[in-house]
Amino acid sequence: MSVTEAEALAAFAALSQETRLAIVRLLVRAGPEGMPAGAVGEALGGASSSRLSFHLAHLEQAGLVRSRREGRSIIYSAVYPTLSGLVAFLMRDCCDGHPEVCAPAVAALACACDSSSKSKPEPEATNA
Repeated sequence: MSVTEAEALAAFAALSQETRLAIVRLLVRAGPEGMPAGAVGEALGGASSSRLSFHLAHLEQAGLVRSRREGRSIIYSAVYPTLSGLVAFLMRDCCDGHPEVCAPAVAALACACDSSSKSKPEPEATNA
């Protein structure tokens, strides 16, 4: 997915808030199946439902998470193509004929991908 500058600005603005960043990181770790909204709130140390709804709506509007209804629950999940697109957006102009410039970032991404498949750390609690 190719991300425009306007989309990147909206996504980074959404991610610039501590609770929203924690939510996205939590949902990335949860995998494609996602998590019910209540479980997200519990993982964040009991965030109030109104504050949690506000943050989830902001992230959904920025295209970083999506929701679906399953019975009486609303399940939230990360939008991996958008997140990958943000990384690609940042890296797009990085090398410009100098691949050694991007080597540390590429190596860090490779390590992050390898370690995330081995274990899923507990989310960091934040105040909503």
